[in-house]
Amino acid sequence: ISRDGLIKAVGQADAIRSQFSGASFDSVIDCSGKCILPGLVDAHTHPVWAGDRVHEFAMKLAGASYMEIHEAGGGIHFTVEHTRNAPEEELFNTLRHRLERMRLAGSTLVECKSGYGLNLETELKMLRVIERAKRSMDIGISSTYCGAHSVPKGKTATEATDDIINNHLPKLKELKLSGEIDVDNIDVFCEKGVFDLDSTRRILQAGKDMGLQINFHGDELHPMKSAELGAELGAQAISHLEEVSDEGINAMARAKCAAVLLPTTAYMLRLKQPQARKMLKEGVIVALGSDFNPNAYCFSMPVVMHLACVNMKMSMNEALAAATINAAYALGKSDTHGSIEAGKQGDVIVINSTRWEHLIYQFGGHQALIDYVIVKGKIVYRNEKCGIM
Repeated sequence: ISRDGLIKAVGQADAIRSQFSGASFDSVIDCSGKCILPGLVDAHTHPVWAGDRVHEFAMKLAGASYMEIHEAGGGIHFTVEHTRNAPEEELFNTLRHRLERMRLAGSTLVECKSGYGLNLETELKMLRVIERAKRSMDIGISSTYCGAHSVPKGKTATEATDDIINNHLPKLKELKLSGEIDVDNIDVFCEKGVFDLDSTRRILQAGKDMGLQINFHGDELHPMKSAELGAELGAQAISHLEEVSDEGINAMARAKCAAVLLPTTAYMLRLKQPQARKMLKEGVIVALGSDFNPNAYCFSMPVVMHLACVNMKMSMNEALAAATINAAYALGKSDTHGSIEAGKQGDVIVINSTRWEHLIYQFGGHQALIDYVIVKGKIVYRNEKCGIM
């Protein structure tokens, strides 16, 4: 990897040695007996929020559904209230800490959503925090405006939609032009009782018109025809898809719209598992995300890959592709990230094992397995324990 952070060459050790015999290196890592993998890509997270929801876990275990908790004042609205009241500095410090934990687990590119503000002021506060992390941390970030994550109290879905289109998006466009906040994606929670198909279409189209990639939540709790809508609008990716229709799967395959599957969510909420096998058979580009949020508190893509293999019946090869190159594709970054190829960004992880499969096979074992995390050719994490394991 050269000093500009890009991969200079990939190949057999002897060929590389002779090709670069005259070059000098800032650091050399002996990877004998180890595996080198692309940095993992987490295609779906909600990492900016205040207000822990650990108390809801007991309610879920006792059988309360997502919507029952939502209606009892919990869920998104609980987090929204705490996030609105949290100072920007507090949100930035917790985000930084969470991203560091993701990086320790091998993630080098992470999609980060707003969506716990639901008013312009707090959504912008969240996006500013994500922007600060993007500029100050050694980790790749794809930022997503998710102001349509839920309908704010006191508004109808139509009123919320109008507010987003008439007020939120023009302000975002202004801040993008002035270089203050650079948002990559637009997201809507398309769901029964939240944003219906028509409202979702209006918001996504308005976002697309100002140059944002469409990357939204769809077909999670009820079949909404979200996949069909996303394919029609040219969405880069759709997340969840537990209740997707067969027509929706075919439409996504034809449109090359990635499916971001979230095994943590189905596991936590005891939902029907997404149909990964059917999607793969039909030719859909399947990606994975941790869905890190107060409801699914998971930083680890190795754990996500394990759940994808066991619960969604993916092979280890499919899971690795879904957590690297396909997840990069879901973020529109597969030309620069997600695989070890000359010319791509030098994001790699070194595994302290002769077989890379240990990263998935050892359920929750990444702390002792990941030896190095390298972002843009810079060692951002070195595991002191690995050498003595």
